[in-house]
Amino acid sequence: MPHKRLRPQHLAAKLRRIRKSLGLTQPKLIERLNVDRISPPYICQYESGRTEPTLMVLLAYSRLTGISVETLIDDDRDLEF
Repeated sequence: MPHKRLRPQHLAAKLRRIRKSLGLTQPKLIERLNVDRISPPYICQYESGRTEPTLMVLLAYSRLTGISVETLIDDDRDLEF
């Protein structure tokens, strides 16, 4: 029987908090992330926890905010933002 992949439980809330803390709409966030092929529906799905961003999108969040990818995905780490 295949194992279900572990997922960060707080990632969606962290991503939503980042966008709101920056005062950005979803389209403006996409511009700032500068990642190809994402649209506001993707951001909505990330922030609701329906899907997870790709590694490249997580890296873009990290670079935009100066928050490490580890902090983004580690449920035991709070955002220092």
